[in-house]
Amino acid sequence: MLKVMSLNSIAVMVSFVLGIVSTKIISHFLGTSGMALMGGFRNFATMLKSLATMGISNSVVKLVVENKHDKRELSVIYATFFWLFLIISALLGTATLLFSKPISQFLFFTADYFVPIQFFGLLLPLMVINTFWLAIYNGLEQFKRIVVIQIISNILVFGLTAILIYKRNILGGLLSVAIGELLMVAVTFYYVKTDQSFFQFDLQKIISKKYVIIIRNFSIMALLSAVIAPLTLIFIRNEIVATHTIQEAGIWDAINRLSSFYMLFFSSGLSMYYMPKLASLQTDSEFKTELKSYFKTLVPLFFSMLIAIYLGKGIIVQLAFTSEFNGINDLLIWQLLGDFMRIMTLAFGFQIVVKTMMKRYFFIEIVYNLAYFVLSFYWIKSLATLGVLQAYFYANALCLVIVLLMFRKLFYSKK
Repeated sequence: MLKVMSLNSIAVMVSFVLGIVSTKIISHFLGTSGMALMGGFRNFATMLKSLATMGISNSVVKLVVENKHDKRELSVIYATFFWLFLIISALLGTATLLFSKPISQFLFFTADYFVPIQFFGLLLPLMVINTFWLAIYNGLEQFKRIVVIQIISNILVFGLTAILIYKRNILGGLLSVAIGELLMVAVTFYYVKTDQSFFQFDLQKIISKKYVIIIRNFSIMALLSAVIAPLTLIFIRNEIVATHTIQEAGIWDAINRLSSFYMLFFSSGLSMYYMPKLASLQTDSEFKTELKSYFKTLVPLFFSMLIAIYLGKGIIVQLAFTSEFNGINDLLIWQLLGDFMRIMTLAFGFQIVVKTMMKRYFFIEIVYNLAYFVLSFYWIKSLATLGVLQAYFYANALCLVIVLLMFRKLFYSKK
């Protein structure tokens, strides 16, 4: 795990540095209001991509790991995924094009920013294919290739974002979210052409019913997260704007953006190592062994990083933002505590996803988002952003307690 995590840390370090600089650019040129608008569009983009892929990453990784030595079966799997999700993404992209103005009104409180939404809808099928390619690389454990693709993509997207924000202000920033995805597709496609032996499959093969059933199970789980999680964030942001100001919402989005930088190191590393590893495990004892490694190695490492971030928060905020965002210093502790709860919950969450424990998955997702939503709305009026961050901590702490109860049998031996 440490080998994969250290390899992944190169890409994450590049992402972290570029993310800090791009955040500085956003905060300087767009301010807190621009940060809030871009945060809303990112939530929408995440939701749309998740809907289009419908759990494609998790299910591809699972099936590739289980059939990586059977080229014929892999060809059927690839063809099934390719055609099914290309059709779904094309339909969703078309709907996004048709309803771009109402979506703009919902996200940005004005219909003026419909063009970036149309761009995103137009490019959606290509994004799904890109996710498909990367999932195959992940399933085949081609971690070095994934890291190289991530580094090159992040550098290109950073350059594009900086230029568009400088030239077109907030419209340029929103466009960079959509057009940046196209650059990522181009980079991945270059390497897919180089590694053709990994991607040789017959597109004329019909969609396999057997794999459609497996996809359906993953998709039902993914659809819930794809809709409920981004919508929760969008509704919370809109409530902050309605109750206080868009500037206050920008502070909250800035904290979320800062959190995404350090969480990227662990979440992407876990996706590369932990997901394929869990997919290959067969017994509870094997999972328990992997779980011990997770809590002995990863959790202390993450906790140490959070302490370093808290102690250096003044310097980090000064580097990444402008004086308009100084309020982050007084609020960051609650985000850090919530993220720590989240990392411990993920140890069990990945197992729930890989083994398609649908009832457990639905229960956790609904409880978490409902708790986050209700507590946020309850505390927003009196505590503003502080109330939302406290709600985030308590929602994640609740989920940790739930998964510990769900997997309690792992922690004691039967007589």
